[in-house]
Amino acid sequence: MSARVIGIVPATDDDAHSLPAWIYRDPEFFELEKELIFRPSWQVVCHVNDIPRSGDFHTFEFLGQSIVVLRGEDGQIRSFHNACRHRASRLFDDAKGRCGRRITCPYHAWVYGLDGRLLTVPQRNDFAGLDRERHGLVPLEHEILMGFIFVRFATGVPGSSEARLPSVREMAAPYLDELAAYRLEELVPQGRVTLRPRSVNWKNVGDNYSDGLHIPVAHPGLTRLFGASYGVDAQPWIDKMWGSLRDIPSANLSERLYQALLPPVPHLPPERQRLWTYFKLWPNIAFDIYPDQIDFMQFLPVSPTETLIREIAYVHPDARREMRAARYLNWRINRQVSVEDRRLIERVQAGMASDAYTVGPLGESEVCLRSFGRHLRALIPESREPRAPARGWSLRRHEH
Repeated sequence: MSARVIGIVPATDDDAHSLPAWIYRDPEFFELEKELIFRPSWQVVCHVNDIPRSGDFHTFEFLGQSIVVLRGEDGQIRSFHNACRHRASRLFDDAKGRCGRRITCPYHAWVYGLDGRLLTVPQRNDFAGLDRERHGLVPLEHEILMGFIFVRFATGVPGSSEARLPSVREMAAPYLDELAAYRLEELVPQGRVTLRPRSVNWKNVGDNYSDGLHIPVAHPGLTRLFGASYGVDAQPWIDKMWGSLRDIPSANLSERLYQALLPPVPHLPPERQRLWTYFKLWPNIAFDIYPDQIDFMQFLPVSPTETLIREIAYVHPDARREMRAARYLNWRINRQVSVEDRRLIERVQAGMASDAYTVGPLGESEVCLRSFGRHLRALIPESREPRAPARGWSLRRHEH
């Protein structure tokens, strides 16, 4: 019998207020999030065109785990824990690269095939009864959607053998037709993965990403580009935000040049030629969809008050000078947006420590924050409490 897929979490009276401040800084809550939120959740590692040839690999570090995805000699993509089965030595040190036809452990030279099978053990006679079939690399579940490779550590939701989170395709289903126009499977990487540390809780980054109310207040550049046309929508496992570029020339030089130089994109329909769209997948993955490029971001939790923003840009090959200029200007515009967002989330994180703040009201239009809060409260009911329970609460919950 297949596991039940967790579906829509119904609206409740809790929707009218935000998540409580204490869960944005509490160590016990953070440990519970790692187990209940992140182990069963999907995480992006890279795109299939990051590893186009046999032997190409890409690594991903997440919550103390090291993961490698690689392309085998048969052309298939596989995902493994990045650890030797002998003494746990890390096999791949680099973020990406090419290992040839074999994977050799740098500690004791155990050799694995690109399909994860254990092939060679030096001093084989010293390991009486060793079953090579049982000592291959440990695989991870992965899913490829529109060219992007996702992995997860646990299929089911901890504490329930009959429930699992949806697949990536199931989560993204409300917008798959829309995303298909961008031919994401044909993208190639532009640059390399970058990591930007932020001294805030990971939820603070995600909340800000899906918040439409702050755009006209705190992002003058986006307001000059979009005017009042910024939209927000929330589906069960995915949020969508969007804005259309105006024809009114911006007073800012980079923005004005971007408006003027952005060339037509042959594969996009007319209504998407000047559209910026943002998608956020549960719980911490974001895709910025521009006519000229696609960016992905992950809000990787490090501690209750530290987050790494992991990001890389992908593009369709296009040698036009106007497109090269547009991509550079896009980067300049969004670097400024990033600076503004950093100030905002740091201000909020500081405010979460105030004795005067527990929860705040949410407006009817704050549909993304309401949706996120529903899922979090369903998975960790303690997040309904306005203040932190007495220390040790996360251990006591297992006694019942």
